[in-house]
Amino acid sequence: MVKKYLIIIPFLLTIPFIFLYFQTTRDSPTSPPPAALTNNPTSSSPSTPENPKKSTPTPLPSKYLIKTAFIEQAPEKNWDQPWQDACEEAALLTVDFYYRPRSANTQSVKQAILDMIDYQTSIGFQKDVNIDQMAVIASDYLDYKTEIITNPTIAQIKQYLLQDIPVVIPANGKQLFAENRHFNDGGPYYHNLVILGYDDRTSKFTVHDVGTRHGAYFKYSYQLLMASIHDFPDSGRKQDIQTGAKKILLLVK
Repeated sequence: MVKKYLIIIPFLLTIPFIFLYFQTTRDSPTSPPPAALTNNPTSSSPSTPENPKKSTPTPLPSKYLIKTAFIEQAPEKNWDQPWQDACEEAALLTVDFYYRPRSANTQSVKQAILDMIDYQTSIGFQKDVNIDQMAVIASDYLDYKTEIITNPTIAQIKQYLLQDIPVVIPANGKQLFAENRHFNDGGPYYHNLVILGYDDRTSKFTVHDVGTRHGAYFKYSYQLLMASIHDFPDSGRKQDIQTGAKKILLLVK
């Protein structure tokens, strides 16, 4: 009997140790968790790709030209009034004849100018109209959408031309005289014309200058034409043309 207890007692004493061993083994992981399940953001993030190459913008054509009828402000070569101050009407009609092609003979141009002058008079405009008033005429009388751009750049003007949108500009004719000696008396103080194209090889704009019979597809240098852009002065005096804001007018169908 004593031998039996001697065998059982040691066995019972080992039971707590065996239980402790298995408990410890169960609570201790045998390997770390997969990296993708950790909170380390760099372990699961893909490698950073190389920066893609930036696409090269398509260069603009070196030259471009819109072709349209030439509308003279004095179609019968008579420079008495109202023809002397009809450059605004002729410039607007240059664009209108482009969008709505039709015969541009002497009589049709003369009548178109006179009809526009009659309209302007009926709404209280004077013989000299500024760019904002020209926008009203283009919108209400000619039925175009209009946009006035202040302080335009050469690049902007090129973009409009490439969309086949002629650009109407008010200008200091005294400055234009430096490259256009067809003007009388050193050029007009206040003038309007239409830009139709450009040529980077010569750095010149191509225009319909409605103020001379030699004005069809006339060329002015970028530098001179941009410097000449001035709206009719707020003072109402043509001689103050240099104080006029730099604006251009767009007519869109």
